[in-house]
Amino acid sequence: MRKIEYLLILTAVLCLGSCKQVPPPTAFGPVPSERQMKWHEMEYYAFVHFSMNTFTDIEWGYGDKNPALFNPSELDTRQWVKVFKDAGMKGVIITAKHHDGFCLWPSEYTDYSVKNSPWRNGKGDLLKELSEACKEAGLKFGVYLSPWDRNYANYGKPEYITYFRNQLKELLTNYGDIFEVWFDGANGGSGYYGGANETRSVDRKTYYDWQNTYKIVRELQPDAMLFSDAGPDTRWCGNEEGWVGETNWNLLRRDEVWPGYPNYEELRYGHEDGTHWVPAEVDVSIRPGWFYHKSEDHKVKTVPELLNIYYNSVGRGGNFLLNFPVDQRGLVHEIDEKRVRGLAAILKEDFKEELAKNKDAEATSVRGNSSKYDASNVNDGNKETYWTTNDEITTASLTIDLEQPTEINRFLVQEYIQLGQRVQEFTLDGFVDGDWKELASETTIGYKRILRLPTVTVSKLQLNIKKSKACPVISNIEVYKAPKVVVAPEIKRNKEGMITIHSADKELEVYYTTDGSEPTKSSNSYSKSFEYDKKSEIKAIVLDKQSGKSSPVSSETFDISKKKWKVLNSKDENVAKIFDGESSTSWGQSGKKMPLDLIVDLGRINKIAGFRYLPDQSRWSSGIIFNYEFYTSASGRNWKLKSKGEFSNIKNSPIWQTKTFDTAKTRFIKLRAIKNTDNNNKAGYAEFDIITE
Repeated sequence: MRKIEYLLILTAVLCLGSCKQVPPPTAFGPVPSERQMKWHEMEYYAFVHFSMNTFTDIEWGYGDKNPALFNPSELDTRQWVKVFKDAGMKGVIITAKHHDGFCLWPSEYTDYSVKNSPWRNGKGDLLKELSEACKEAGLKFGVYLSPWDRNYANYGKPEYITYFRNQLKELLTNYGDIFEVWFDGANGGSGYYGGANETRSVDRKTYYDWQNTYKIVRELQPDAMLFSDAGPDTRWCGNEEGWVGETNWNLLRRDEVWPGYPNYEELRYGHEDGTHWVPAEVDVSIRPGWFYHKSEDHKVKTVPELLNIYYNSVGRGGNFLLNFPVDQRGLVHEIDEKRVRGLAAILKEDFKEELAKNKDAEATSVRGNSSKYDASNVNDGNKETYWTTNDEITTASLTIDLEQPTEINRFLVQEYIQLGQRVQEFTLDGFVDGDWKELASETTIGYKRILRLPTVTVSKLQLNIKKSKACPVISNIEVYKAPKVVVAPEIKRNKEGMITIHSADKELEVYYTTDGSEPTKSSNSYSKSFEYDKKSEIKAIVLDKQSGKSSPVSSETFDISKKKWKVLNSKDENVAKIFDGESSTSWGQSGKKMPLDLIVDLGRINKIAGFRYLPDQSRWSSGIIFNYEFYTSASGRNWKLKSKGEFSNIKNSPIWQTKTFDTAKTRFIKLRAIKNTDNNNKAGYAEFDIITE
């Protein structure tokens, strides 16, 4: 062998040996357990609330209902599981027992269960049916057991803890592998309690002796995650709105937190100096309520709303737990199914083509100059490889060359969290038209961070770690160009007559008409709110010129301007909310007894032929008017009854109610609430309008 060949081989061998000798970084701070890593990788799964409350049309049962009320006519857990799996979910958690104490399995320890219902002739076991359906479909199965029980006579006494643990053991031994056991912080309050009908309070810190309860789970289901406000494995995100903080530490000072923790806002962000790895789970319902209510069929979250939740949960390093209120038939409702399938279709397109895989990558610093920690590890498709620097280096940059100008709008980055969560601040720069431009400035990364960016053409991307607790360890970077969200826009008009047209995707162009004609790309182009307080029908579409796609047409009919309208019998400044064009805002009135009047001065004489009423749309709506009378007056003194009756089915369908009558010239109008759906002395309004001739 020639000398030069020998030297080259020797150099390569020495280099290889040297590279192998560079040790990995030492884990910094708390790190996830093996079961937590498996949980992180699930990302997205279903919650199901289905129980006695489904049949009594309430959210929190008192514990006093007859088990005979539980009788779904078409219950099919395979239908649930198919919906969830097709939507991309990896598992399902079922409310085995909610606060009312009713059990969806034939518990040995109570009569308040499905065994005393007519469903399946008292022989049914919903948990068995669902766990088997999950196993068939390859989904993981989890259970929620409410720590509070408003039915059990000994709740609040030591005897209840034994009962609670006995039921927990039933769940953990009879239904196969459990991936998560869910406990919440609702503990103590009024209840039936075996007929006592009283209020009982407990010390949430000590009553349940949680540590010994957790030991039961560890013994019987060692791979199961334990959820509560404090974990110990995964924590509540601090809200039920569908988001975790943009700054999201997977760490928690766990010993300071307990189920029912009053400083729950902290849970939205975690603790940067946390002592334990306790990542956030984002639980939110696809409807306003957790249980099914027919009155919420028109309030199911839209696909754009669900998409925002996905990016505000999974996109911020949390797991997304989406609740489905199974209906009285025992099925996932058609509207809910359509929306979640719509979300799945969009996510599939958003992450269809990865643009940075195996592209050239280089970094300002590589640990020990070893190829084992090279920048190319971030886009090699292997989650077990990573780029990192020497221990003393906590700021560094990594650049990916996309080789040609490329349109992007999604940037996904992950830390190798098996060695801890480290990054405190980072920026993303793009090489645009020959210059570097900052695209984003953010804080934490953790398991996964997905940035939604305005569409921009870049030839290179640079991740800049500005601040890190220890040397950064980045395992994965992905880049995408997601298609635009082309859905019908939302049209609103406020009291001042200003029209606003909102598109779910700000990069789409909006076109509208004011004469009721069909809008096209030749119609008026919308850029900002405009005044149009005439009686009109506004129609609008959104258009993606690049793809040629256009949305369905949105249409809203507006009557005369409300600019001069004034409520005469209330000085509450919030009363203006009933004219603001926002269905999400409301105003209510109450009195010692019904009826209650709403008297409005229209500002001038109008020829009116009817009125419209939208009841309070909030989750805990109150004062929904059922029986009404409607009066007109030219002077505000002599009133003429023009219409009376009921808003039929308004409790189940609290949507816009329209009543018409013979034309009347009037300046003053009076809507009189005779009776509401709750039989109390309240009247609530989200919006109110008139119909002119």
